[in-house]
Amino acid sequence: MRLPILVALALIAAPATAQRTAPFVIAETGQGFAHLDDAVNAVRDGTATILIAPGTYRECTVQTGGKITFKAVQPGTAIFENQVCEEKAAFVLRGRGSAVDGIVFRGFAVPDGNGAGIRIEMGDLTVTNSMFLDSQEGILGGGHETVRRITIDHTTFAGLGQCETENCSHSIYLAVDGDVIVSNSRFERGTGGHYVKLRARRVTITGTSFDDSKGNKTNYMIDLSEGGTGSITGNTFVQGPRKENSSGLIVVAAEGRTYPSTGLRIEGNTATLAPGAPPSPAFVADFTGQIGTLGQNDLGPGIRIFERRR
Repeated sequence: MRLPILVALALIAAPATAQRTAPFVIAETGQGFAHLDDAVNAVRDGTATILIAPGTYRECTVQTGGKITFKAVQPGTAIFENQVCEEKAAFVLRGRGSAVDGIVFRGFAVPDGNGAGIRIEMGDLTVTNSMFLDSQEGILGGGHETVRRITIDHTTFAGLGQCETENCSHSIYLAVDGDVIVSNSRFERGTGGHYVKLRARRVTITGTSFDDSKGNKTNYMIDLSEGGTGSITGNTFVQGPRKENSSGLIVVAAEGRTYPSTGLRIEGNTATLAPGAPPSPAFVADFTGQIGTLGQNDLGPGIRIFERRR
């Protein structure tokens, strides 16, 4: 028995329509899924872009293989909130590589204090055009030999960090025996810990603003915990009044000297104190003895340019 032509065409088109209306679609195949984790598992160890439709999602995913780009169809409209996997993060990433573009992460908390939008455990990571809001941590991870480069660009971090549990958390906290690059981004309204805490061989932080004027119980703007070289240039810093530790804005090797800091370039930055901020912090505090003369930086009243510490 032959189906009428219109009925046959409708049946053929039905799967494609369902794929287009699914919230998670693999761009390369058009295959759609109701849940993000199902889309991630379908990629297996391949390379794919998962397109995420506008919406607020209370779900999480664990990437265990492949190279995956998680991309919002419209930047800023794909929102993940509250739900974490493995008591870690909304996105737990341990594939061959990952990218996140245009996604909002908000409202993550777990008992150990490290509830994050992203936990990067294996592979390189690129984050662009995204937001991390009102959580214990924004991006956390690294430490594995496959994590050699983390790039963060045009991304906002606000309402992050805490020191109420045994381990403090921070807006970003990364360990990379390689490169960490932060550019054209914004950190503000911290709620504890540091804004940027890195254990990295090389850092590039440029064109980024650190606005601590509405922060609470915050510590350093940039903490290069075990040293490191590279450049911190063209950034803007505002030190706020409600600090847990107001002694320095950029602190180098406070916890160890794993990475050499010779040649670390810090110049072209602007730093000021918000009204009521404790006076006389060091713009740069160095525990290594390896940092030479700083370049030209524009510092407001009450900020000392440099302090050597032991």
